[in-house]
Amino acid sequence: MDIASLLNVTDETVRKDFEALEKRGYLIRVHGGATRPLKIREEISLTERQMKNREEKTAIAREAARRIQPNETIFLDASSTVLTLTEFLPDCPLTIVTNALNVFTALEGRPQWDLICTGGLYDARSRSFIGLQAEQALRRFNIHRMFFSGSGLHLDRGISETNNRQAVFKERVVSCAEDVVFLADHSKLGQKAAFFFAQVTDLTCLITDGKADQKILSDISGSGVEVIEA
Repeated sequence: MDIASLLNVTDETVRKDFEALEKRGYLIRVHGGATRPLKIREEISLTERQMKNREEKTAIAREAARRIQPNETIFLDASSTVLTLTEFLPDCPLTIVTNALNVFTALEGRPQWDLICTGGLYDARSRSFIGLQAEQALRRFNIHRMFFSGSGLHLDRGISETNNRQAVFKERVVSCAEDVVFLADHSKLGQKAAFFFAQVTDLTCLITDGKADQKILSDISGSGVEVIEA
């Protein structure tokens, strides 16, 4: 029996209640229902992450693309939101550095872009390169803008990942980038995963969606970070 029938209400009422509860962090909507959010977020595959909150990630990616200027060197990580960003990159000269195999594959063959892969130890679950070789490759570049995501953003603890090696690698990129742009849909705000790699104040900008908790956004903005709702 579905929830609407169980409670003797309309599907529209259930949808609105789910939206309200999701904004407060009590649940995360999924196809066909909802699930309880995990405070310690578990690592899921890239394919699973691509399916989650697809509409919100597309809006975030479109907004992020507007930030890019011709002739910049940008870094793109292995997150599903950044993979969505590849669909909206501007048609102008760019140097694109990435550790993500899927990003590299999506962008290869475009003559207006200089595409560089870090190489390194291949992590099959995230389809990305990590480790010492990947970290050392970053030293060669002046990265104008870093676009990345993570498993959670907590105002007091910072930005976190479920994978320690991913966290270490992203920490290195944050230290190399002039403009640090975190792309996170509303479900990641207020969440914590196992490994922290940056403080909220390390960010230049947070781009999220219109369902984000306004109190959290206000606190992040108050810490000096630009907040954009896509």
